[in-house]
Amino acid sequence: MADKYNADDLAKAGRLKQIRMVASLVNQQNRKAMPILAGTVVGVIAVFVLLGLLTGSLPFLIPLGVLLGLLAAMILFGRFAQAAQYSAIEGQPGAAAAVLQSMRGNWTVTPAVTANRNMDVVHRAVGRPGVILVGEGAPSRLTGLMAAEKKKTARVAHEVPIFEFQVGSEEGQIPVRQLQRKVMRLPRNLRPAAVSDLNYRLKALQPSLQMPKGPLPKGTRPPKMPRPKVR
Repeated sequence: MADKYNADDLAKAGRLKQIRMVASLVNQQNRKAMPILAGTVVGVIAVFVLLGLLTGSLPFLIPLGVLLGLLAAMILFGRFAQAAQYSAIEGQPGAAAAVLQSMRGNWTVTPAVTANRNMDVVHRAVGRPGVILVGEGAPSRLTGLMAAEKKKTARVAHEVPIFEFQVGSEEGQIPVRQLQRKVMRLPRNLRPAAVSDLNYRLKALQPSLQMPKGPLPKGTRPPKMPRPKVR
């Protein structure tokens, strides 16, 4: 979400206020969205009014048209809101981790299981498909980083499938807005009990963020390692 409307603000706001905040974000990202929503409602109602006039069922078809018009607008609004969210985070560090953590289902997401001084980073998600490694950064540097993480993961994952994705705008990478769809379409290879066992074994792999060489500046504390998040 945009800086003006962060996750904490949305969580604390009431339902109507949340809708207004999301609508404002949608309008910022796409000026045509609100006119399209209004036109959808009016258009659906107009069609049912016309049908009512032709068939003599106006009292019945007008309320039905209003309900269907509002339903169509709500579906479109949800899609516009999702597109606006992706536009707001696309290209930002950690965008892929945010998408992984928002996925529905029983997923264990560990952001930044490994990284380097150039801020290329690899996230890990564990679920029914197996292990998913998602890299953010330059492809030339991510290739080796992800290969090392895959090798380390395979030592404890054994025969569990390991999938790899690179998120970005360069050749061979996928846009962040496509990541969730790609992951959710992966085959379900593991039973829930096997997923739990896999998570237990992966706990032995501690995040290996690479710290810059040399002494830390005076008064600076090392960053805390991210904790796995279960969705």
